[in-house]
Amino acid sequence: MIAKEDVLDLLKSTESYRVERTTSTGNMDKFCEAICAFANDMPASRKNGYLIIGAKDDGSIAGMKVDDALLKKIAGIRSDGNILPLPTMSVERFSYPEGDLLVAEVHPSDLPPVRYRGRVFIRIGPRRDIATEAEERILAERRCSFMATFDATPCLSAKLEDLDLEYIKINYLPMAFDEETLANDKRDIKEQLASIHLYDRDNDCPTYAGIILFGKNPKYFLLGNYVQFVRFAGKDKGGDILNERQFAGPLYKMLPSLESFVRDGIITQRPIPETLFRERTVWNYPEGAIRELLMNACMHRDYQANMPIRLYQFDDYIEVMNAGGLYGEARPENFPSVNDYRNPLVAEAMRVMKYVNKFNRGVTRVQEMLKDNGNPPAEFDVNTMTAFRVNIHATNESDFSKGTSQTAKTIEEKIIEFCNEPRSLAEIMAYLGYKDRGKFKSSYINPLLNNVLAMTNPDKPNSRNQKYYLKDTEI
Repeated sequence: MIAKEDVLDLLKSTESYRVERTTSTGNMDKFCEAICAFANDMPASRKNGYLIIGAKDDGSIAGMKVDDALLKKIAGIRSDGNILPLPTMSVERFSYPEGDLLVAEVHPSDLPPVRYRGRVFIRIGPRRDIATEAEERILAERRCSFMATFDATPCLSAKLEDLDLEYIKINYLPMAFDEETLANDKRDIKEQLASIHLYDRDNDCPTYAGIILFGKNPKYFLLGNYVQFVRFAGKDKGGDILNERQFAGPLYKMLPSLESFVRDGIITQRPIPETLFRERTVWNYPEGAIRELLMNACMHRDYQANMPIRLYQFDDYIEVMNAGGLYGEARPENFPSVNDYRNPLVAEAMRVMKYVNKFNRGVTRVQEMLKDNGNPPAEFDVNTMTAFRVNIHATNESDFSKGTSQTAKTIEEKIIEFCNEPRSLAEIMAYLGYKDRGKFKSSYINPLLNNVLAMTNPDKPNSRNQKYYLKDTEI
């Protein structure tokens, strides 16, 4: 609260947007509107506002007597529910030879716009007024900037020693900053970490981002901070558990472990016929797609929840589920075109460590990789407010093999049929509707050579006049 000697200076202050003087004691609407306006802090000064009862407009003391009833009435404004969000304020009585003053000191709100009975009041210089729609939008945008995300808040029970400082110094900082910048930075480690929001100087402790990324034991502070893998027999959770693992620890350690496990423990490969004479290796799931989904789950999850990230594998599909639904500007109707970051500090560090790119292409990349591998598209469930789930279906061996071999066989049959007389590569491609010369030749012409097809000029296989014909055909 302001000191008694400073109140007299405030009476003469030229900062009119911070001070409202009045001799009225009964106009409660006027008092509430003034408190609401100070809380909104339209000039963005981040300075406290003052409602001074018992002072004239010229700054002189009116000679009033402030009793306990008036003091209680003004103090009650804070919690009577008419001003929302509730303002942060204090009320004090000051006595002077000329009379008493009641001073209500109002702090700028971190959650604007503040409303009194549904209306937003602001200070415009020495006067008070109702905010326009544009001014309300400015206050709303300011609210977003004031609200620190969870990963930026201090982990009050943690200490500097709970971070893996050796890894941060030797590995992470050189990735985040160039060599010259690091060489010229003479600050201590707390200041360096604070500059990238991994340490909170005011509370002298790491932020949650620091603990999540580089903590020695993050699960001690965040109980749900791990990945749970379960392999079920069958196609639902009613089957027997064939395998179960937990992946915990700071992200810089956990993410490489997850990558290795996906590659060695989930991904399987098998050969399938691609042409009459060649096989192709396909995978049950594309490794990159599973990796992308797990990285996104670690980046976007709600770390305040106790539910771990779930990686469940069934006979023919995988389910990835993490706490926290769509966040911020991302909504079911605009997913996946619009993205937002629940944990921007974690996301930035994962980008620095090259686990994600932050270009909002994760879902698109996953679908492309699944399509290229022959998997059905991933199914995203984005309608749950407290969780995010995606199902990825494995390739169907019989359908995939049948479709691929049948397609290849049809093309080869057409080539054989068309080459009953010598044909150039350009003629064959035009006949079948292909444009990529190199890919078509390596995929379809070369496998047929020496077995079915022959060249008119075998000594010069790349001749511009080269033509292809059936091996047993006389030319």
